Amino acid sequence: MTRVRVINPNTSWAMTESIGRQARAAAAPTTVITAVSPSMGPESIESHYDEALAVPGVLAEIAAGESAGAEAADRADGYVIACFGDPGLDAARELAAGPVVGIAEAAMHTATLLGRGFSVVTTLSRTVGHTWELTRRYGFERACRGVYACEIPVLDLDDPSPETVRVLTEACREAVAKDRCDSVVLGCAGMAPLGPALSQEIGVQVIDGVTAAVKLVESLVALGLRTGKQGEYAAPRPKKYSGLLSEFTI
Repeated sequence: MTRVRVINPNTSWAMTESIGRQARAAAAPTTVITAVSPSMGPESIESHYDEALAVPGVLAEIAAGESAGAEAADRADGYVIACFGDPGLDAARELAAGPVVGIAEAAMHTATLLGRGFSVVTTLSRTVGHTWELTRRYGFERACRGVYACEIPVLDLDDPSPETVRVLTEACREAVAKDRCDSVVLGCAGMAPLGPALSQEIGVQVIDGVTAAVKLVESLVALGLRTGKQGEYAAPRPKKYSGLLSEFTI
């Protein structure tokens, strides 16, 4: 049995439940998905400020998965960070014994296996620059043909209206028409349940990072592979943290 802890870095429980359903639908029958969200942090992540303040909550959830006993229901063999900015990914890899995969990284990797180029459809235009930054970090800038914002706030995806779905569909259609891309990557975990319907509607494969990340974590665990601990991702050196961060002292 493989146990995967899927962390929604914002505090919207409705979105966490939606992400959890998507993750369970993708997971193998022998995989147990635990979908969690932090008790502290922003209700949605739409800026660098939001992302920075979401990271302590993500790390607290990683620590909880690591501290559970071998037989505990919330023990984790691997983790998914279910926000397209992949907040706290490097720090999470320092804390976790098993693999940690962010949904942007997973979706972009998957897209490059399916064709020469992909486009990203994200939420607000202020996140476009950060998305391009992620393509450079992960080595996919040449493969990414465009990044499109549909100006849908993250929390509108908790229970998307027909108009929200229409706007998102048109943004995906625009990406395909302009870029002639082989696939579209959805730039928000809240969009994940809409992936199959969008794919049917626009005629190219639509990749949601939640599904891609879950399958990657399952594969890495099955192969016995984990983050290297000899260099950058070694456990942090013990030291005291003060004030509001005192509980993070290692």
